[in-house]
Amino acid sequence: MKITSVKTHVLRHTLEQPFQSSFSTFTDRWACLVEIICDDGTVGWGECLGPAGPNAALVEAMAPLIIDCDPLDIEPIWADVYNQFRDQGQRGATMTAQSGIDIALWDIAGKHFGVPVHRLLGGAFRAEVPAYATGGFRPVGQDHHKWVVEETAGYVAAGFKALKIKIGYDWRDDAELIAAVREAIGPDTHFMIDANHGYDVIEAAALGNAVADLDIGWFEEPIAPESLDAYVDVRQSQPLPVAAGETWHGRSAFKEAADRRCVDIFQPDVCGCGGITEMRKIAALAETVGIRMQPHVWGTAVAIAASLHVLATLPATPMRHRNRDIWLEFDQTDHPYRQAIVTEPFEQNVGIVAIPNGLGLGVEIDREVLARYTVGGGTV
Repeated sequence: MKITSVKTHVLRHTLEQPFQSSFSTFTDRWACLVEIICDDGTVGWGECLGPAGPNAALVEAMAPLIIDCDPLDIEPIWADVYNQFRDQGQRGATMTAQSGIDIALWDIAGKHFGVPVHRLLGGAFRAEVPAYATGGFRPVGQDHHKWVVEETAGYVAAGFKALKIKIGYDWRDDAELIAAVREAIGPDTHFMIDANHGYDVIEAAALGNAVADLDIGWFEEPIAPESLDAYVDVRQSQPLPVAAGETWHGRSAFKEAADRRCVDIFQPDVCGCGGITEMRKIAALAETVGIRMQPHVWGTAVAIAASLHVLATLPATPMRHRNRDIWLEFDQTDHPYRQAIVTEPFEQNVGIVAIPNGLGLGVEIDREVLARYTVGGGTV
């Protein structure tokens, strides 16, 4: 079996109601999917985290390195692509692009051997995972607090037992919003906050201390992701568990964070950290050094599927009679093609999502929907 072509699919949808994180305004939902085709007709799908156009261009630049390769040589392919782009790309967009290629190769391998990806990874510890709803962004032109309080109460009514909101705008206003959401969702709902690196150390410490009595599960990306020493300061100056990692790429970045003990929770994204191949190594590092893993997920059903296979294989650390839950981040913001591009969407039932058991990633792409939202891409 040989790889004959690599295709990128750039997808876009313009939102009727734009929304904001601490530094971004989302007017559109973009995605970059990677399709790898083999000479026996086997097709694998992957996804890249981050800006769709640059990801597609980099995947197409990497594609000649893997044409005519055996797609089952996943580790050698990963090493060769990484090495050829290493001088300018140990982190950032080259790693997000490589992630899409790597995920597609694991999809091919599962289909070739007739098993789900989690079987190839050594087997599943769990058949389902609890999901937390990600939302709570600031809607442009709307009453922020009213909108988020109503939105989060709706997640609880829909069956979610956990949720996460966005902060990082102004710490005092954010503290008021967090208190209002906690009141709306009740004391039994797991509640996380994500600043998308919108604060400096002083503000992050102030926010963490201000909401310390509201039972916050973790404080995500309080400050800029490259400021590891500042993360140490935040961790020491307020009581909330600190989480980060969606914008750290490759095991080297996580090794540096582990050495400095700057966070309590690692949050690699399989579509950004280097794919399933690198995610396994980051997970092994986290287990070895005793840092909790709680992967980040932000993308279409392809990203959700890849993440679920990884979540299935993460060991409970420590193992005990009642193991700690490992959560699926389940984006609930407006995204019409997120689930529509697959023939069987992922659904939550009382906050639980099943691990896919189909071959490979276990998803089948709806080509008609794919074409409807495709605005770019190419074939190598």
